[in-house]
Amino acid sequence: MVNNPNKRFDLEGRCLEFAKRVNKYANNLPRTISNLENAKQLARSGGSIGANYIEANESLGKKDFCLRIKIAKKEAKESIFWLELTSPGAGLEKERTYLINEATEIMKILGAILEKSK
Repeated sequence: MVNNPNKRFDLEGRCLEFAKRVNKYANNLPRTISNLENAKQLARSGGSIGANYIEANESLGKKDFCLRIKIAKKEAKESIFWLELTSPGAGLEKERTYLINEATEIMKILGAILEKSK
């Protein structure tokens, strides 16, 4: 979650903060072949959540909005998958747990938005 409690419900900001933390986490992972490949995928999906949410807010209609929210939710779920595949090594396990929890919360928020938009 974003450190400022006033920004708690700013989902765009929360997604941006998540993407920044994902990038930092990925850059600090031990340099193994699997971590390098998983981190690339994680960085893509972690950033895509916010990008698709922003596109949803600029959508051309309800159908387009719902599609973008679905994609953002899918990317959050995918981020959890890549986080679970990484081997964080010393000092990064706590951050990985935080990121998995944050991606799960974002995914649930996006699911609720999708349900209310139908």
